[in-house]
Amino acid sequence: MSRWGMAIDLDRCTGCGSCMAACHQENNLTAVGPSEAALDRVFHWLRVLPEVSEAHAEVTVTYTPQLCVQCDKPPCVRVCPVHATYLSDEGIVAQIYARCIGCRYCMAACPYNAKVFNWYEPQWPGQLQAKANPDVSLRYKGVVEKCTFCHHRVLKAREDAALAGRGLRDGDVSTACEDSCPAKAIVFGDLDDPASRVSRLARSPRASRHHEDLGTEPKVYHLARKE
Repeated sequence: MSRWGMAIDLDRCTGCGSCMAACHQENNLTAVGPSEAALDRVFHWLRVLPEVSEAHAEVTVTYTPQLCVQCDKPPCVRVCPVHATYLSDEGIVAQIYARCIGCRYCMAACPYNAKVFNWYEPQWPGQLQAKANPDVSLRYKGVVEKCTFCHHRVLKAREDAALAGRGLRDGDVSTACEDSCPAKAIVFGDLDDPASRVSRLARSPRASRHHEDLGTEPKVYHLARKE
């Protein structure tokens, strides 16, 4: 059984936003528009957060992609009264949208601000709904959503490997954000495979996890920028 994780090299990230666009298209995320955004109802499963620093009269902007870190000890799972969010056998914090009652306890418990609430009936302007990914459900008003490491891609890769009479190999599964990144800053794979790219990056001296002191055991590693 795999334990899926991700490594993001902050030294490579240019802040282009390709990962955000790919995530929207792959997972059928709705566009909220300026009025909802003004109410702080921004709808992204993956955000690229800018950080501006000034030193010696020189302004530098760096970027940090932030998404659900798929905790091994997720606080959101513990507080959900209907078990709509749960930890899968492969370490993905998954969502059962039909079970969600919209209480948002999980959002309050998440220290990573990784979940979003669908405030209104989703709409896809123009031809976007016709281009919806059939492998991912269209969610309805009143449910909590978040990144699932493109779990539908994991299932498809596992089926393809089984048809080929073999197990999954490193590189068989990739997320939409990984595929779209022109700088190759994102690497996805099995953390329990010591030979996988993501496992090697997770052991890098540059690797760290956000809020490790909270004991949530995240599976997303950020590689610090090189000096």
